[in-house]
Order: sequence, then C-alpha cells, then structure tokens
Amino acid sequence: MKNIYARLLDEQKDKRLVLATIVSTKGSSPQVPGASALFLKKGLLTGTLGGGILEAKAEEKALESLQTGKSSLARFELYADITSEEEGICGGEATILFDAQPAYHEIVFQKMTQSLKNRNSGILVTHIQMKGDKIQKVIRSWREKAEIFGEEAEKQDLPFREDIKNAFSTGTPAFLSDKETADGEEKDVYLEPQFPLSHLVIAGAGHVGQAVAHVGHLLDFEVTVVDDRPEFANETRLPEADHIIVEDIGKAIDEMPKTADTYFVIVTRGHSHDADALKACIGSNVAYIGMIGSGRKIALMREKFIDLGWATAPQLDRVFAPIGIEIQSKTVQEIAVSIAAELVQVRNQVQNPMKTEK
Repeated sequence: MKNIYARLLDEQKDKRLVLATIVSTKGSSPQVPGASALFLKKGLLTGTLGGGILEAKAEEKALESLQTGKSSLARFELYADITSEEEGICGGEATILFDAQPAYHEIVFQKMTQSLKNRNSGILVTHIQMKGDKIQKVIRSWREKAEIFGEEAEKQDLPFREDIKNAFSTGTPAFLSDKETADGEEKDVYLEPQFPLSHLVIAGAGHVGQAVAHVGHLLDFEVTVVDDRPEFANETRLPEADHIIVEDIGKAIDEMPKTADTYFVIVTRGHSHDADALKACIGSNVAYIGMIGSGRKIALMREKFIDLGWATAPQLDRVFAPIGIEIQSKTVQEIAVSIAAELVQVRNQVQNPMKTEK
C-alpha cells in the first residue's frame, strides 16, 4: 500500500485521528504486521487491517482511543468456531497499536516521507513505554539506511541496534516485547522498515501507456510517463501519474536515474521511438525492461542492436518482448492487465535492493 503516513500528514491538520497498526501476528491473520489504517470519529478513513470482524473490532477500539485521547496496545484472538458471527475464525492472533496522538510525531513522519520521496530507505522505530497493560508514551524516530549501518547510533537505539539492522535487511517489521533499554527499563519496540515505491517508467503516453499508468498506480508503483507530445502527456489524460515528462523520449530516458528497483515499459507510437527508448536503458541494471511489439519486430530490432553494437545478446535476453503475460489480450485494457501482471510477477521475485547493505 502507498505510504499511509503521507496521507496522515495531509489529513491530521484539521482532524482528530487514530493510527492503528498491526505490530505482530500469530497463526493465521487477515493481514500482516505493518498493515495500518486511519480512523476518525465517523469510522475508517483509509487503509485496512484486513476487513471483516478484526477490522470492526479494531474500529471500536480506535473510537475508544479517540474519546479518551489515550493510546493502547490490544491483542485480538481469532480462534472462534465456524458458527460464530461475532468473532474471527482465522485461527490466530493480531496485536494492534492504536496511536491516539499521531500529530505528536508529525516531524518524524515528515522526515520519513521526504526521505522516501528522495528514494532513501530507512526504518521507523516506535518505542512504546508501558505501565502494566497501559501505554504511558509512544515515541517515534526515523532512521535512514546510512544511520542504521553507520558507526554511531542514538542512545535509545543501542539495545536494539542488531534488531534494527536485521529488520531493515529482511524488510520485515519486528515487534520486540519487554525489551530491556539502556536505562535498565523494559519497553515494547516496533520496527517498521520503509522503502521507496518501485519506479515504473512508461515510455509512450498513448492508449496503452495511459492504461498501464492507471493500473501501475493501483499496484503501488511510483509512475512516470515520458512522451514528446504534450497533447498526450498531460495531467488531464494521466491524472494518476506521479511524474509526467514532455521531452524527446530517448533523451529523457537516457538522462533518467536507473536503479535496481526501476521498471521500464516501452509502448511508444512507433518502432523508432521504441528503439530510442530501449537504447537509452538497455545497458542499465534495472529490475525490468519490457517492450511491446510482434515477434517479427522484436527479431528485427534485436538484429539491428547487435549489428550496430548498441547491445549484447545477454542484454537483449533480459528484455521482456513481446511484453506481458500471455492471456490472449485484445483490448487496450487487457494488454495493460497482461503487462501489469508481468510487472508484479517480476517485482515479487526480486529481493528489494534497497534493503541490503552495500
């Protein structure tokens, strides 16, 4: 899901909100640690904790936190019988943190959001000070990757430094219960790795590019569309694109940063523009390059690239062409679905390169 903290910053200016986050699960659960939702007085605003009975009970708890202004840590059991209409039957447990004062951490959320916009990954560290079963205080801090693996560390992080490194490296949230601090106290600590969205670059703002931009947005990519025609590449036609570049396609892609979490989809209006786009990115170590076209077109372009020394055979072997998973697609929307399915397949197979220490 696209970062809920950015939405929180937009919404909390004139609203009282509760931020609910699943910090740990046991057995089967409708959602995983890290799943979050924002609640206000009238109920769920955005996000999800898995829906169904768990989310309904979480909403009740969130409204209670809104009324009292107090944060809480609650465990929900999902072991009910199949005949139950009031309890969950997944066969597990979920522990949820209800932060009744998210505005208190506004500066931390702003810092984190800006880091992600700059494509810098990190980890959100949440210290939960308990007294019995009551939360006394929730303290959050943001640590970029350089801080996580740097020689120095904040005093409050020292007892959890290896836990922080491990959570970041695996990309998996971690909940540390009754962990001893540097002051000899015990507290709960929740570690939530955060990474920039995978960057989807679409070369071509025609009908297919427009449809892929829409689906890519729904699938939580950061979407950039490149085209040299302002009548196609504009906010009216591409309202869900994060970035629109109106420039020569080959030049724009050549100058664009290319990282291991960048995905190129080449769907321009003609073979020469496709070739320009492919030439500009084929030598880079990106996650995905896909190009639309018939088998004959692909074969001819491969021959040309090798003959002119624009690419090697192994580099061309990495290109997904013809693009998309074969679903016998005919319409523009079906083509976009087949491309999006291939993007998701590759994204789910690739370990996030932002996680590992360089």
